[in-house]
Amino acid sequence: MKLKGTIRRNDLEGGHWTIETEGGDTYMLSGSIDGVKDGMKAEVEGKVDKDAMGIGMTGPQFSVQKLTSL
Repeated sequence: MKLKGTIRRNDLEGGHWTIETEGGDTYMLSGSIDGVKDGMKAEVEGKVDKDAMGIGMTGPQFSVQKLTSL
């Protein structure tokens, strides 16, 4: 699955990264996210981890396998 959008830093509960998609959905990112910056336009490839639980409560967790800056 591929998602395009804007990477955002959320400082809630110690901090985590999210992507706000072009369609208006928000996913919490995990996995291969080295080098990301707040406000960065990107395409991420991976899958929604339906079994993951997190304290961020900012949307489903998306396990990133590949990240491309746009």
